[in-house]
Amino acid sequence: MTTPADAPEVDVQPLGEFLGQLAARLPAPGAGATAAIEAALAASLVAMVGRFTSGDGYAEHRDVVAAVIAQADAVRTTCLAAAAADETAFTAVTEAYRLPQDTPEEQETRRAAVHAAQVEAAQPPRDVIEAAAALLPLAEQLLPIANPNVVSDVAAATAAARAAATTARLAVEVNLRGITDDAARADLSTVVDRVEELIRRADAVEATVRERLAR
Repeated sequence: MTTPADAPEVDVQPLGEFLGQLAARLPAPGAGATAAIEAALAASLVAMVGRFTSGDGYAEHRDVVAAVIAQADAVRTTCLAAAAADETAFTAVTEAYRLPQDTPEEQETRRAAVHAAQVEAAQPPRDVIEAAAALLPLAEQLLPIANPNVVSDVAAATAAARAAATTARLAVEVNLRGITDDAARADLSTVVDRVEELIRRADAVEATVRERLAR
């Protein structure tokens, strides 16, 4: 697989290796990392459409497209980092649950450790939802000007972003159960509440693309 000359280099795990670990009986990677990869795929598709929407025939949109490509590449990097962070955070939660709880002091230490670990574990999927929220407007900007040969990939990008957001929502909600801090719960709940709007916007892009393809 080749990398565009203007795309940033990212040191990542081979996809086949990641999928093998995902399929194995291992605590991580899991849903959170999956959501991050889904969002990274969405970002890659947005960037690809942008790169095909260039050249003399798209000169009037050059600045918009260049900005979209740069933002999509940055989001992809963020999502790959979130995938790695999710595995580390989930491992910390597992270790916190393994702490001894034979005495009241140990129980309190364990409770605090679990809470702190779950707050941290909610951050990577939270970042994925934010990434999906950043990608939807990029796809919407490309949709009316995209190279018609790759317009279906705009819808594919928003479908992947929708999957990323809904998967990440589940990962956040799993961790919310163990978070007792009101401010942390409120912040995460606000992010989760954005997902329905992201679904609506992704569906709208797909509907527009399918209507265009049916002409």
